[in-house]
Amino acid sequence: MGALAVDLICFPGFHCGHRRQIGFEQIAHNQIEHSSRAERFDKLPPEQQARQLRFAAALTRYIAYASPVTILLAFLLTAVALWATFKLVAASDLSFGTAMAIVAYGSLPGLIGALLGIISLFAGVDREGFNVKNPIATNPAYFMDPAGSKFVYVMASALDIFVIWNIVVMGIGFALNTKVKRSNAILIVAAWYVLWKLLAAGLAAATS
Repeated sequence: MGALAVDLICFPGFHCGHRRQIGFEQIAHNQIEHSSRAERFDKLPPEQQARQLRFAAALTRYIAYASPVTILLAFLLTAVALWATFKLVAASDLSFGTAMAIVAYGSLPGLIGALLGIISLFAGVDREGFNVKNPIATNPAYFMDPAGSKFVYVMASALDIFVIWNIVVMGIGFALNTKVKRSNAILIVAAWYVLWKLLAAGLAAATS
């Protein structure tokens, strides 16, 4: 699990003639092939390709190991933004601890998406086509070419079933703890998310 490697168990119906494994190097290779760097990477000598691939795999590994910290940081930043917004909008006595709890519990539906991603690995996902950033078909971007328009791709990924579920749950949580109507609370959470995705899409387009 630490190596993000998945070996398929030979159940009836699975093709088990060889070992299927998706490790950090495969993930890094897929990310390069599905990016605007693919053409330049393919033109490099084999030694340089191997060196860049090793560096990308090591970076992917460190990012994966640091994911618990980055997730907690994302929760904190989200809670701060929403807590401050609802304090200003509703003039309520909403505590930061309550806001943090709403964000944390509101993000739980995302665990279902993660579980489905793991199941897809065990089901025999294509190693070369696997995209660790978008592993299952829960948003329009899954069916798009990641090497195309970065802005459109990132914004399409925002229309994710589980993300929308998260937004609705968080909105309900804030509505129950403030004087804001449920529909307005959901809109506030959604507005922050759209703003974040616009910034991310713009940055992705500018650096592609």
